[in-house]
Amino acid sequence: MITIKDKRECCGCSACASVCPKRCITMCEDNEGFLYPFVDTDICIECGLCENICPVIHTQPDEKKEQKAYLVQHKNAQVLRESTSGGAFTAIAKWVLDRGGMVCGAGFDADFEVVHQWADCYENLKKFRNSKYVQSRIGDTYRQTKQFLMEGRYVLFSGTPCQLEGLFSFLRKSYEKLVTVDVVCHACPSPLVYRKYLEVQKKKIGSEFTNVLFRDKYHGYKYSTMSIICRDTSIKYHEGIDTDVMMRAFFANMSVRPSCYQCAFKKRYRNTDFTIWDCFDVDKFSKKLDNDKGVTRILAHSDLANVILKESKSQLEVLEINPNKAVEGVKEMFYSVSVNPKRDAFFTDLNILDTETCFRKYFPITLRHRLEKQVRLWTVRLGLYKHMKKLFKAIMGSREIKR
Repeated sequence: MITIKDKRECCGCSACASVCPKRCITMCEDNEGFLYPFVDTDICIECGLCENICPVIHTQPDEKKEQKAYLVQHKNAQVLRESTSGGAFTAIAKWVLDRGGMVCGAGFDADFEVVHQWADCYENLKKFRNSKYVQSRIGDTYRQTKQFLMEGRYVLFSGTPCQLEGLFSFLRKSYEKLVTVDVVCHACPSPLVYRKYLEVQKKKIGSEFTNVLFRDKYHGYKYSTMSIICRDTSIKYHEGIDTDVMMRAFFANMSVRPSCYQCAFKKRYRNTDFTIWDCFDVDKFSKKLDNDKGVTRILAHSDLANVILKESKSQLEVLEINPNKAVEGVKEMFYSVSVNPKRDAFFTDLNILDTETCFRKYFPITLRHRLEKQVRLWTVRLGLYKHMKKLFKAIMGSREIKR
């Protein structure tokens, strides 16, 4: 039976719970808010399936294969505005829906918890747009995916690399009508941190939320903004990586899952059809696409992926680029995040202290942070942000060399 002795060796994909023939494995939340398998030993028949299909135990090597790379931007202005980057996922999903298929991705439930869920019509794709910087609950979606495929329907399944590897391990065979999309993942933040963050924000804002946007384009594509949309439209919350606690915890690698510090799925050649991520430096490849509205960078790993993009050109601006250039400098694809030395203390305090007190302790909003926010916003408005970002990276790089 599956036994987690080291939490760094469990990505929480839920494949083990999904494959168990006796349904004796439950994904339970620990004190950091992450899910781990718990086995009811009274029911377990020790068939070994859970261990045999674990994608971390049986990590696949990064085997070179033919790839194509693209830059993509949706032609629909609303879809582009609502999407984190270029809106490619919406077009891929529409291709599946047009063939009577089902689309599975991460969306909010009624309480704004992030869960994997289904869409069977174009209008419902909106709930999948915009990144959710929280590890989602897979629930029964692996089993449901298999059922839809056995019925002969197309299925699009999207998620983080570990979630897609979990799906492949669970299915244990290929399906002609399965379309898969993984996102280049920095790391998976804690649902507990997110829940506590929402509690604090509800108390501060004092209005019912209607939406939460982790990567809103309120200040433009290049300035990551956390936006909370309220029932009372006179109340505005749009804070960036300098002044929003959730964003700061994420980019400080403070709130992420232990397995993310030694991620087993950081590689270029993947089993999915599509790997998608941002392209902030689109002007390095082309002046044709509007780099202020968002562009999706894509690695196409299969013939099916190339067919879907070709048949979706009525919705998309598509530019083919060199695959080696596409992945150049993309650290998130190849390297795990480093451990923040304050991480353990942060989670200990999160479970002991009042949440606001804890957040203030680890992520105080000082005058410096507020000034940094204004500097970032002005450089974005003046079109200088990318140049300042390059300069900052060059300075930090030279400091590392001197060390």
